[in-house]
Amino acid sequence: MTIGAGEQVSHYRLVEKIGEGGMGVVWKAVDSTLDREVALKFLPEGIHQAPERLERFEREAKTLAALDHPNIVTIHSIDREGELSFLTMELVRGRTLDDILSEGGLPFEQWMDLALPMTDAVGAAHEHGISHRDLKPQNILVRDDGLLKVLDFGLARSVRPVKESIGADDTTLTGELDGMILGTISYMAPEQIEGRPAGPRSDVFSLGIILYEMAAGRRPLVGDTVASQIASLLRDRPRPLGELRPELPPRIERILERCLEKSPDRRYPSAVELRDDLEQVRRRPRAGGDTRVPTIAVLPFADSSPERDQDYFCEGIAEEIITALTRVKDLRVASRASSFLLKGVAMDSREIADRLGVGTLLQGSVRKHGNRLRITAELTNAADGYQLWSERYDRELKDIFAVQDEIADSIVEALQVTLTPRERRAIRQVATADPRAFDFYLRGRKFFNQYGRKSIEFAKQMFSRAIDVDESYARAWAGVADCSAYLFMNVDHREENRRRADEASLRAIELDPDLAEVQASRGVALSLMERFDEAEAAFEAALRIDPRQFDATYFYARDCFIQGKYEKAIERYERAHELRPEDYQAPTLVAQVYEDLGRAEEATDARRRGIKAAERRLELSPDDVRALYMGANGLVALGEKKRGLQWAGRALAIESDDPMLLYNVACVYSLAGELEQALECLRRAVEFGFAHVPWIRSDSNLAPLRGHPEFVALLERLDARD
Repeated sequence: MTIGAGEQVSHYRLVEKIGEGGMGVVWKAVDSTLDREVALKFLPEGIHQAPERLERFEREAKTLAALDHPNIVTIHSIDREGELSFLTMELVRGRTLDDILSEGGLPFEQWMDLALPMTDAVGAAHEHGISHRDLKPQNILVRDDGLLKVLDFGLARSVRPVKESIGADDTTLTGELDGMILGTISYMAPEQIEGRPAGPRSDVFSLGIILYEMAAGRRPLVGDTVASQIASLLRDRPRPLGELRPELPPRIERILERCLEKSPDRRYPSAVELRDDLEQVRRRPRAGGDTRVPTIAVLPFADSSPERDQDYFCEGIAEEIITALTRVKDLRVASRASSFLLKGVAMDSREIADRLGVGTLLQGSVRKHGNRLRITAELTNAADGYQLWSERYDRELKDIFAVQDEIADSIVEALQVTLTPRERRAIRQVATADPRAFDFYLRGRKFFNQYGRKSIEFAKQMFSRAIDVDESYARAWAGVADCSAYLFMNVDHREENRRRADEASLRAIELDPDLAEVQASRGVALSLMERFDEAEAAFEAALRIDPRQFDATYFYARDCFIQGKYEKAIERYERAHELRPEDYQAPTLVAQVYEDLGRAEEATDARRRGIKAAERRLELSPDDVRALYMGANGLVALGEKKRGLQWAGRALAIESDDPMLLYNVACVYSLAGELEQALECLRRAVEFGFAHVPWIRSDSNLAPLRGHPEFVALLERLDARD
């Protein structure tokens, strides 16, 4: 039976169709008996051929109709007219949440004004044993007066067709698996996708996606196709909300993280508990009404020792404090690379804070003489120069770990950050109890961060000496693994280096698998051995421990690129750039991936970001050869050939025998069409130890050389050597 505007169905006159979806067609109608406007929802054709489904639908509709909640659309009746079955409901005049979300992320107050009634409505249904199973913005209406209404509780399961095919651009999965209907893919819980039973915890996951989208203006888990969308929901971690909306109360990020846990057991049991936590956020904003996340930069401590020979120790203390503070989710900490870049620069505190984008600065000094230490530290509000906290510690060297803990605790207290028990344990985590091992480790970190063959080899020696003192020092083992991996990739392709990276990273994992840097080191070693599935698992483990771990994110991207997983490489490179905006490597490398995929505009944008970051780096460190050759690559690719080749020439003049530098300059010459110079640099890179064959094969910068006989011969020699 077909229906149209003006037709009479029972005692209802149809006015206009106002919606259509998996539940059926919705019409605005006039009830001629009561002279009121209502909404009629006609169920899909064919439901009468499945009497048990119609019976179940009517039973669940009666249960829902008994709910008396201001934020749930009221069901007036269930009617039949011939072969038509329909619900009579209140007519809501307004917009769907989907329409509202098209305008971007919502201000905090508006977000809360919608989040509370939405979760309250779903929670009320959960208390009556009703799950929605298909929550999405299209099922949430906001009346013209601002009142929110939720549609279709528990009904989709009863009326959807048993089987429907899924096309390439479908966003709704309506097939039934083991009697469980699956709703809109983008808002579905993992267990629904997998065909497992859905219940209140599944609704909590869907609410988490909706609430995240309301705050960020984008869904937390996305994909370009049905397959990639499903994969994202099953596997991916959302980008931390605090990075997109740092002005929101940090507690919201934690609440949504719990909603979006992959395992149902780790989510809220129902929307009732979710609603209670949201209410607490509204009742207890940050002190003074400030909802912004505190931000801090830890500058390298000044060396006040008589011999002025403790630079490595001063940097190491600051780096250890940075590492501890980055484990606190409600605190944004400038990276080591950006903070240390300003060491010795003539700027006042406000200028430094503006440059780093932070509100507070930690500065200090170290005087180390024999076994005695004097450490001073002060925390300053950059806006007005007001000192928030300061302290002086006169201790023995063996007390250095306690001093670091006290400084981190004092910062957290001064910035009014509330720690979870796990975070409190994390910032007090002691990697070694032996100050001698710690001293060697800090020396190693100092030289490792300089890169270059000689510095990496010296760093490896220092990490090894730390292990000689304390064999159970997991971070020192990870340092040996990182140095060995760097040497194998960029300098010395002997199997001994790859084997050492494997053994040292495995030992680090055995000693402390809960350290993000240890898991990242293991991921790099596994990638070198082309055990890519295991490498991915290690990188994912690192990011579960610390979602802001740059090395894990960056090397995960490189691993994906080597495998040809370009979309995932893009995601990881862009995330790495978000974590460390001053980094010039990730945007330069992701530009190449965009280029390979034919996404020219995005490639251009990424290169400009990379060049800008390299320029900032070179302003403060003119001899940074990596900034020179990475920036040169971007300049040539953007058509600034002359300037790009000048930068490459400067890099060669500074350090002409570094294999990593020679390889990258070869890429610059190749892009510039200077093929003979490119081959000469590539030949010298291999001569000095560069032999990362998978990277050479994958690198599109070298495409102009592919057919050249010398390039082919070079690859054959490398293959034979392997």
